[in-house]
Amino acid sequence: MIAILGGLGAAICWSVSTLCSSRSSRRLDPLVVVAWMMLVGLVITAPLAVAAGSPDRAPASAWAWLAISGGGNVAGLVLVYRAMHHGQVSLVAPLVSTEGAIAGVIALLAGERVAPAALVTLAVIAAGVCVAAVPARTPAGQPVSPHRAGHARAVGLAALAAVVFGASLYATGRAGTELPSAWVVLAARVVGTVALAVPLALAGRLRIAPGTAPLLLASGVAEVLGFFSFTWGAGHGIAIASVLSSQFAALSLLGAYLVFGERLGRLQLGGVAVVIVAVAVLSGLRA
Repeated sequence: MIAILGGLGAAICWSVSTLCSSRSSRRLDPLVVVAWMMLVGLVITAPLAVAAGSPDRAPASAWAWLAISGGGNVAGLVLVYRAMHHGQVSLVAPLVSTEGAIAGVIALLAGERVAPAALVTLAVIAAGVCVAAVPARTPAGQPVSPHRAGHARAVGLAALAAVVFGASLYATGRAGTELPSAWVVLAARVVGTVALAVPLALAGRLRIAPGTAPLLLASGVAEVLGFFSFTWGAGHGIAIASVLSSQFAALSLLGAYLVFGERLGRLQLGGVAVVIVAVAVLSGLRA
């Protein structure tokens, strides 16, 4: 049950972060967006990591998983926000959400046991988010929208982000079994600050456009909360928490429709419905 709650909690937080960053990434360079998110996260997580104490007795493998987790998270975010330059949230988010399925497959290959019925449900969830990723057709007689024109590039970037995120999620779950959650969440914030924020600041490129500060703050806070929730759930089942965290796609689709007016086609709505029903079934199986 904890794996379910942790995964769904991460989905809610990451959907909020996705919606906010989808707006800021269209007004700022994606590198700048990720850099500010990492700085916000660093301010939150650094004191928590200090309070948790230094994990001196952690094995070397835990630190290796931590490095993969942090680096993958930063790289994945950059890819996602570049994808959002070319496609709508309703296209990018479902594709990226297959990260959970990828992490779940890695966990299964690594030997984690999952009941056959739950395994089938995980596959249905993955199929649902893939179906939801198919963009709506442009009505006959109307010009092709800029978002649809950049479909191929958005799909390619989002798919690559899903693979990177999948490996990062699995590494996060493995690191979370050996290290305090605060240290696991801190990893990406340190990597992002050192690799992005500091160089951009030295180059004078860390400036933000008017009105984007609240979006960047909300994105950074929600991203951190999502990782805490995922790490908590993954400690009780990486495969389940990973795939349920992909529910952020359905929430992002609905949010984009309600808040930004992005229109969903019938196929997209069908995919979202499949995901929602499959999550409900999985919750019943694991309760």
